[in-house]
Amino acid sequence: MLFYFALLAVSLAFYWVGRKYAYWKQRGVPYVEPSFPFGNLQLMRTRHISLQMQDAYKKLNDSGKKFGGVFFFIEPLAIILDLDFAKDVYVKDFQYFHDRGVYSNEKADPITAHLVTMEGTKWKNLRAKLTPTFTSGKMKMMFPTIIGVAEQFRKCMQVEANRGGEVEMKEFLSRFTTDVIGTCAFGLECNSLKDPEAKFRQMGRKALTATPMVFLRRIFSVTFRDLAKALNIRLSDPEVADFFMNAVRETIEYRENNKIQRNDFMDLLIKLKNEDPIDDGTRQPLDRLTFNEIAAQAFVFFLAGFETSSTAMSFCLYELAKNQEIQDKARKNVQEVLARHEGKMTYEAVHEMRYIENCINESLRKYPPIPNILRNTTKDYHVPDMNVTLEKGYRVMLPVYAIHHDARYYPDPEKYDPDRFSPEETAKRHQMAFVPFGDGPRICIGMRFGMMQARVGLAYLLQNFRFKLSPKTSRELKFIASSSVLASEGGLWLNIEKL
Repeated sequence: MLFYFALLAVSLAFYWVGRKYAYWKQRGVPYVEPSFPFGNLQLMRTRHISLQMQDAYKKLNDSGKKFGGVFFFIEPLAIILDLDFAKDVYVKDFQYFHDRGVYSNEKADPITAHLVTMEGTKWKNLRAKLTPTFTSGKMKMMFPTIIGVAEQFRKCMQVEANRGGEVEMKEFLSRFTTDVIGTCAFGLECNSLKDPEAKFRQMGRKALTATPMVFLRRIFSVTFRDLAKALNIRLSDPEVADFFMNAVRETIEYRENNKIQRNDFMDLLIKLKNEDPIDDGTRQPLDRLTFNEIAAQAFVFFLAGFETSSTAMSFCLYELAKNQEIQDKARKNVQEVLARHEGKMTYEAVHEMRYIENCINESLRKYPPIPNILRNTTKDYHVPDMNVTLEKGYRVMLPVYAIHHDARYYPDPEKYDPDRFSPEETAKRHQMAFVPFGDGPRICIGMRFGMMQARVGLAYLLQNFRFKLSPKTSRELKFIASSSVLASEGGLWLNIEKL
């Protein structure tokens, strides 16, 4: 009897999985054939998920449809193929797709309940409250702090140049951005440029280190959010979470006890903790921020701020080291702008370095730090011209890496060419052909800050040093398969020469 019950259970399981894998076929949507149990994910292989989704994108592109179907485990996921449809999802029909569908567990893992993972009205209200932190005026106030760290960075690079000049640039740039973000977000001297094992640098490194099992847990939690919450799965490392919780607690107590105010991110969060909620008649009042919510916002600002900027800069320097004539052109841009500003690295001067910005953008195109962006369908959405309904609760993916490497938008996409981002070339492209920060109301809130520190870092480096490829770094990079952010295996080693 037990045997028959087991056979029935197995048969029902196969039937249920088969029904799941027939989801796109039943709706007449082109899809990539899945295999049990991972669907279209190749978790046991060594290819980064950005390349896996690029494969699916290429297979489905000839269908002429707005989107195609793939599967994460047994869950259907729509992958966007058409840029007009991408604009519908991220901009025009945002009210159907306002949530990221990213897993967080506020109870078991409070530090993950931040602006990136928040949903609905709570996200909307907090976003409105935090937006003033990233205005031009606030950026200008933080600029001298960034310059101060950049000066330390230059001295640090000088020491390395004198030692022989072969450095792993990703690590050094992470130390630079860690000190910038630590100062601007926490008002603390992180000292990671002076000490590579400084606590903030250790914790930042640990927060982004993903073993294959951790990576699998992240994918599982995104795919089966309700089950992950029921199982009380946490994604943050307990030591990392405790460190940032304590850092935020100590910072708040010190500032409040000593009545210290600074023009930084933490200052705004403290005000949101203490002010009375206001209802202006257009939205629900936002409750005062709790300590856990403040810690979560500071954590994500730190993590996103140091990692994405250092990633963009390191890939940019890698390409400039491969292409010396482009490096010379970028350096000339820095020198010419500084000459107009009496040799001073001012806020206005940095924003006049248009070619430096083009170089960063081309790096973000070729190596987008976040290679795929998810949206959750919050209510049934009828897809125009396809007679298909994306049902509430299902996810839509923008394959950023695949779009950025699509020859229809970027001829010879593997070539590094900053001139793609001249005003004339940019004007010819679809708005959604370049989306390293997402788009629409949920575009990355710290985009301007990240670009500013990247401009400053690169301007200082190019003004003072020349970069060449080290024999340790391949001209054909291989990405770390288990990393959520695009990262090169073995790091990015460069030779630096003082000018």
